[in-house]
Amino acid sequence: MDLDFTWAWIALALATFPASMAVANLVLVRRAAGAPPPGALVSILVPARNEEANIAACLDAALASAGVAVEVVVMDDGSTDRTAEIVRAHAARDPRVRLEAAPPLPPGWTGKVHACARLAEAARGTHLLFIDADVRLAPDAAARMAGHAAAQRIGMVTGVPRQVIGSLGEALTVPMINFLIFCYLPGGGRAFTRRPDLAAACGQLLLAERGAYDAAGGHAGIRGVMHDALQLARRMRAAGHGTEVVEGADLATCRMYSTFAECWSGFLKNAREGMATPVGLPIWTAMLAGAFLWPIALLPEAWAFLALALGLALRAAVTLRVREPWWTVPLHPAAVAVALAIQWTALARSALGRPAGWKGRAYQPDQAA
Repeated sequence: MDLDFTWAWIALALATFPASMAVANLVLVRRAAGAPPPGALVSILVPARNEEANIAACLDAALASAGVAVEVVVMDDGSTDRTAEIVRAHAARDPRVRLEAAPPLPPGWTGKVHACARLAEAARGTHLLFIDADVRLAPDAAARMAGHAAAQRIGMVTGVPRQVIGSLGEALTVPMINFLIFCYLPGGGRAFTRRPDLAAACGQLLLAERGAYDAAGGHAGIRGVMHDALQLARRMRAAGHGTEVVEGADLATCRMYSTFAECWSGFLKNAREGMATPVGLPIWTAMLAGAFLWPIALLPEAWAFLALALGLALRAAVTLRVREPWWTVPLHPAAVAVALAIQWTALARSALGRPAGWKGRAYQPDQAA
């Protein structure tokens, strides 16, 4: 048998695996739906460090929430810009807004996790909705997420906001978030997949029922991690509370980064708690590169062409579902290559003992483990 034919057939098989999983997950993952329980108060919690470009729009969107009572608490985490001043101005106009100042970062904590823990302590709500400062909530987001948690009797509801992508650097990195959830996560993060290792969560948009959050130890139980949402979801499942990923595109929008350098640094900081492990990364590389990169090298073999076409169709289906720009679809092979490059860089940095860093802070490898 021709060697190229054999490799092309293997590539097609590797592309068929995520395609079959995506077909199921595109059906399984659903919109958040349900009425919030009587007396519900959703605390919208925003950790903010040097977010003067984002915080005003974030607060305006949060304060436009309808269908449930809300409070908005911002934790100013050592900002050196006008973040606190902008929040104080909003608080003067609307008593639902409060500004808190994060105490000095204790040893063993990462910055965002510490800010979120202090936010939870300051919150008065029955539900805690953690969002990033670059997230813009839809008016019904808080009510629907609290309602969904109540209707499904689960402790956490999370989703990936519709990602606003305006540059090539973003197009080569950001779409892989949704692609990996839909194509490689069994059950797509639905609550019936109760195993902690099948949990998923997005820290940009994460609602926790207060009792379940406290029972799982909250952010204090994950104090040294970088990928806080994922670890919190796993702990909540381990404590017996369901967690679920829902469609996030109609709940919020977010523009995470603007340049390729920002994208690279942002995804690099979380990689060591995701794919970038000595055992896992070679497997991920074989699956992703074999399905979406190797077929290009095997063209014009017919099976390779079919594998490539299937991969692009798969990416197009996910892109359409999550409402990301269509023009990012042809870039999918390059996005896979960049994702793997980020992961291998993170693994190499970890092996060399290089600290992870974000927003002026550096964390040693054992701190983010």
